[in-house]
Amino acid sequence: MKNIEKALAAIRKGEMLIIVDDEHRENEADLCIDARYASPTHINFMIRQGGGLICVPLTPERARELSLAPMVAWNEDPHRTAFTVSVDAQETKTGISAFERATTIRRLVDKEARGDAFRRPGHVFPLIGRPGGVLERPGHTEAALDMVRLAREQKDRPAGATSIEREIPLGAAICEILAPDGTMLKGDALTDFAIRHGLCILSIEELIQYRQEQERHLIPLAETVLPTKYGDFRLFGFLEQPGNREHLALLYGTGPFQEPVLCRIHSACCTGDALGSLRCDCGSQLQQAMARITEKGSGIILYLDQEGRGIGLINKIRAYALQDRGLDTVEANVALGFRGDERDYGAAVHMLRYFGIHRVDLLTNNPHKVGALEAGGIEVVGQVPLLGTRTALNDRYIQTKIHKMGHRIPL
Repeated sequence: MKNIEKALAAIRKGEMLIIVDDEHRENEADLCIDARYASPTHINFMIRQGGGLICVPLTPERARELSLAPMVAWNEDPHRTAFTVSVDAQETKTGISAFERATTIRRLVDKEARGDAFRRPGHVFPLIGRPGGVLERPGHTEAALDMVRLAREQKDRPAGATSIEREIPLGAAICEILAPDGTMLKGDALTDFAIRHGLCILSIEELIQYRQEQERHLIPLAETVLPTKYGDFRLFGFLEQPGNREHLALLYGTGPFQEPVLCRIHSACCTGDALGSLRCDCGSQLQQAMARITEKGSGIILYLDQEGRGIGLINKIRAYALQDRGLDTVEANVALGFRGDERDYGAAVHMLRYFGIHRVDLLTNNPHKVGALEAGGIEVVGQVPLLGTRTALNDRYIQTKIHKMGHRIPL
């Protein structure tokens, strides 16, 4: 852990570091600094020595405070990098100089600033990080926010940061590092660059491992037997902190399980699972998963407390009202100030690890669930399609999942 401690120390001191991701993902290196410390000198270094696009990762809460809407209604980027509309601080002129971009970046994490503090479009590109950080999405956006958060939390413990400091919104400034020929800088050339400029290099893989080892996300609180029409499941209740979300695990069969384990990750859907709504196919998918697991003789269902693709039950009802006016499910969520999908599968990773499960056959049509598990170190041996009941009432909902969310559902 010495390398990550060195990296956290750099962030705490207002210094830059380099964050690298997996060679099979973007395979790029980004300069990173806590946004509140971004000076014209730092931004000029990013422009001259980095050469990439200067972006500012922010939390979803901060983006909503600043009324930063997604750049596009549906994100077609293969890694779902969550760009918002670009901005300049109102007090800048053209907004493009290192001095003025540094001003805009610092304003984005000024707790007094709100949406009217910025012009749109501009020359600084905010990004919205996933709530679960690198445990949900192993990207530079999430890594930068995790590093700033962890650095501040560590500073709080030994030194006692002031309440004013703790109120400063989380944010970072990042910029890709290009080689002189315009390609991504990597390998020995990246190491030489870091040594030459006295910068620490941290991999997102190291950060994921650190968070998994240091943070306690789930507390098992209850266990019983749940008789169902498909058979008797063992039912476990977990409390996730922070957030106090309550998750369930339904296990069928006697352990230890033979891997890969047949697994369904199911986000709570009160309207579909309990009330029989015909707007979605959630209820039928859950029933099919229970049937297939009992037919096989063993398996696990993780029932996650993230109603309405993570926006909550009341907002889900509001989204339904917008859908009644013609919006699809993604457009309705965006209109309410959310992303098309706000779900976080970090809890699923920890629940599987709790039960000693490391390899699964995943009952899903959603490739993003596969990516989330694999990012957390769970091997997805097979993606097993799960076809819900299709009706005239949920056809547009399913078409949206296929065409806007990348779900692999046979037409």
